[in-house]
Amino acid sequence: MSVAPRIQPLPESQWDPEITAVFSRENRAAPGDGRVLNIFRTLAHHPKLLKRWTVFGNHVLFKSTLPPRERELVILRIGWLCRSEYEWGQHVRIGREAGLTDEEIRRIPIGPDAKDWSPSDADLLRAADELHHDSRISDATWERLAARYDRQQMLDLVFAVGQYTLVSMVLNSCGVELDPGVEGFPVGAAGSR
Repeated sequence: MSVAPRIQPLPESQWDPEITAVFSRENRAAPGDGRVLNIFRTLAHHPKLLKRWTVFGNHVLFKSTLPPRERELVILRIGWLCRSEYEWGQHVRIGREAGLTDEEIRRIPIGPDAKDWSPSDADLLRAADELHHDSRISDATWERLAARYDRQQMLDLVFAVGQYTLVSMVLNSCGVELDPGVEGFPVGAAGSR
């Protein structure tokens, strides 16, 4: 990631009524302190895009049929694969809230073949890897996942990985800085600062 953001977060003093409405309606604040996250302040430079993207992003994050822990497992894996430190840092917190343990979070960078994953967790991680590398879940992985998840959940799985691949591309390309109090990649990890 660049040392300085390529697109600076838009200061609140420059928010127009449309942006102010999006932030108040969508509650885009950091947990507990009312700050609007850097990702949203960066996207505020394009109000119409921000407004439409938050609808899709909110589905993937808040209305997905995929259970939250499993959703966060694949989001963290794709954030890691895309080397998106911002995405990783934000979703470590969300992942913990969804039930991921610190030990599981430490294993995510290793991937689906890491020791101690359940077969179902390994399949989810493998699906994220296959989508990242091949833009397709393999037949074998799909078959195992489809035995556990219904069609809506399978679609939500693919869309979660796709959404956070897109978000990672934006974060990395724009150089969005970590929000205060958010840790990035683990120190010493491949891809860390």
